[in-house]
Amino acid sequence: MALPLLNYAPASQNSRVAGFTVGSDNSPRIYNTANLLSSTELDDLIEAAYRQIFFHAFATDREVTLESQLRSGNISVRQFVRGLILSDTYRRSFYEKNSNYRFVEQTVQRVLGRDVYSEKEKIAWSIVVATKGIEGFIDALLNSDEYLEAFGDDTLPYQRRRVLPSQAIGEVPFNIKSPRYDAYHRAQLGFPQLVWQNTVRSYVVTDRAPKTGDPALFLNMARSINANPVNSTPVSAQNLDYERLVPRR
Repeated sequence: MALPLLNYAPASQNSRVAGFTVGSDNSPRIYNTANLLSSTELDDLIEAAYRQIFFHAFATDREVTLESQLRSGNISVRQFVRGLILSDTYRRSFYEKNSNYRFVEQTVQRVLGRDVYSEKEKIAWSIVVATKGIEGFIDALLNSDEYLEAFGDDTLPYQRRRVLPSQAIGEVPFNIKSPRYDAYHRAQLGFPQLVWQNTVRSYVVTDRAPKTGDPALFLNMARSINANPVNSTPVSAQNLDYERLVPRR
């Protein structure tokens, strides 16, 4: 018997407040299949879906079958998002490399377009992952009232209320704030490398030859000149004859 979803109090985040801001270049672009007029715009929607779910998808990570079903109208955007999250790429990249709590945090960010409210929400959804599995957890998110009210069947999820009018800087993107790998797995993989293993002595551009007049052509000649300094006896200011040194007019 699966446990019911535990209750958690929603925080007063900007994603829960109706927006009255004026759109700008920093505002997220909303992709909706109801407003698509050409196949090129559908390609943009698919690329935006990969950025939202995977952050970046290589050629081997693309789900060709899901793309074909979306182009032909056999599935909706919500079903396309469900297929991407249940794919082997998302499972290997997020579920197998993190704990259930972090997996819940990253999935809520990508599916619902907001941060988790508190640790209680992480625990509540983690119980769903443990009892119903990944598929039951994803279905609970996609069938929730919050998702249906915010995105519905035709709108691609996005980071809601990214721009904050009362602050100079808006919210940090999810892929920067929550990297794919946890600290433990980043240490196992050996990145980030903060210390150089070898000393970098110099850098020479091999494809750029010096032209005529370049000082590099005369550097060896200047080094070969043995210019000995002139030995001059220091003269004190008291021994100078200013009357003879001043020219006559």
